[in-house]
Amino acid sequence: MELENKSKSKSLEVPLQAISAEIWVLAKSQEGDSQSLLALLRTLEQAHREIRESLFQASLPDNRQKLYALLKNIEESGGWPYVERMKLRSLLANLPESQPPNPEMGEASESSP
Repeated sequence: MELENKSKSKSLEVPLQAISAEIWVLAKSQEGDSQSLLALLRTLEQAHREIRESLFQASLPDNRQKLYALLKNIEESGGWPYVERMKLRSLLANLPESQPPNPEMGEASESSP
């Protein structure tokens, strides 16, 4: 059984590398365009969610031995896949220190309480 799973993982390796390379090329082509890069990140997050909620959950093991094997694989292969969201502080770190309020964004002036 373990040999079969390793064989399946190996057969995915090449297509996954190709997909990863294609995503990187797409991202690099949008370098400097935060709106496009954000759309790409949202698409990847949505794909992650859809695969997890439909296909992955339906494929979960139905006995303890298979569950143990899956958990062991997760632990040995780098943990659970996670799509990390950027922290607001990291986003704000890119703003200039003295940025005037923008009335179009509904920001209050510095003199208001």
